[in-house]
Amino acid sequence: MREQRSPAELLVGLEVADDAAVYLVAPEIAIVETLDFFPPIVDDAYASGAIGAANAMSDVYAMGGEVMFALNIAAWPEDAPLSQLERIFQGAIDKVAEAGGVVAGGHTVIDREPKYGLAVTGLVHPERILLKSRLRAGDALWLTKPIGTGVLTTAHKNGALDAADLASAIASMVSLNRRAARAAVDSELHAATDITGFGLAGHAHEMADQSAVAIRIHADAVPLLPAARQQAETGISFGGLERNRAYFDDGAKVRFDRVDDLTHTLLLDPQTSGGLLVGVPRAHADAWQRAMKTHDVRATEIGEVIAGSGVTVVR
Repeated sequence: MREQRSPAELLVGLEVADDAAVYLVAPEIAIVETLDFFPPIVDDAYASGAIGAANAMSDVYAMGGEVMFALNIAAWPEDAPLSQLERIFQGAIDKVAEAGGVVAGGHTVIDREPKYGLAVTGLVHPERILLKSRLRAGDALWLTKPIGTGVLTTAHKNGALDAADLASAIASMVSLNRRAARAAVDSELHAATDITGFGLAGHAHEMADQSAVAIRIHADAVPLLPAARQQAETGISFGGLERNRAYFDDGAKVRFDRVDDLTHTLLLDPQTSGGLLVGVPRAHADAWQRAMKTHDVRATEIGEVIAGSGVTVVR
């Protein structure tokens, strides 16, 4: 295959593995482009659409952008009720509208397993892009949502999660990262990612690796969704979690220092529509606090960036 040469206008592309592509179209305007789709993880069709939309748009927010419009990506079984697909679409339409954007079209194919997501187009100022590679030693690490959606939605599939705990998980997943992104941009932060399939520890490793630094996470400071620890205690296991264990929990990428097995599980738990993980330099700490208050962001300081490599999780 012939090597592809990227134009200078492609500010973030294949050469830099980040959350979305960024293309410069004018001196102060860049387009953010991303897509994401997956099978439904909850039974309610409307909630599934809203979750899929929030998850897809999260990559735009992880780059510091704002959503303009989106296109549906759907796969649907021939024998499944179209009314359910319409509910999925409506959940997404409403969630994109909440983000200030619009669903402008899309494409649906026939498949045995339903899947849904969005291709999302956003805008960002080229000098205010948030990147995984911009952490620096001395930064504090903040997380803007609690974790645990993987174990909770798996427990839901197994019929082992009560309605209240499912509702709190759904509320977290449909919550947009828009305000957190605005707070990060307003306080002139430079480094962020969103927490999705690789789990908190896995995405922290991506940031550490691309920034050529080390990260220390304080496990006791990491916020958890209600019942997440309880479900982890059951020994729950599923494909995404085991893949994260196999790849990240190797003593080099992620090291767990006197941390119990439940914490291993929760920090490697694949998230859907998780929060932003942001690096806050000391010089920006006051501005970050003010911006969080202005935008009503409830984030938690969970660690710090230091010299070295890899991620270490401590009590």
